[in-house]
Amino acid sequence: MGDKTDSEQIDDIIAGLTGWKHDTFVALRAAIRAADPDAVEVVKYKKPSKPEGVAFWTHDGDVCFIDVLKNAVRLTFSKGARMGASEHFNTRLDSTVVRSIDFSAESSVDVPAVESLVKEAVQVNQAG
Repeated sequence: MGDKTDSEQIDDIIAGLTGWKHDTFVALRAAIRAADPDAVEVVKYKKPSKPEGVAFWTHDGDVCFIDVLKNAVRLTFSKGARMGASEHFNTRLDSTVVRSIDFSAESSVDVPAVESLVKEAVQVNQAG
């Protein structure tokens, strides 16, 4: 993935997924992009156990990231503990910083809710 842009690297992450994980990641990415067209896609945290890295979206700081786990696709908001939409989060609730939503094979992506969360996360970043 050396000469590829971060967005192309995220395309590669998606291409390596199948089934519900692929569909969930694609839906989340589309919702993030629709909610904040100015967000920048970045790949972070490349390591031997995860050489492809983790897909992040930034706008005046980290907004959110998607991580593919064994039994879930996790959407994490980097400053989620400062956001008000707690009814949407279902994991990382004890963190003093982040909040997450785990999607499983049985889950569906509530696109308007994700878009609203992304917009709120950008506002949190811009507020400092």
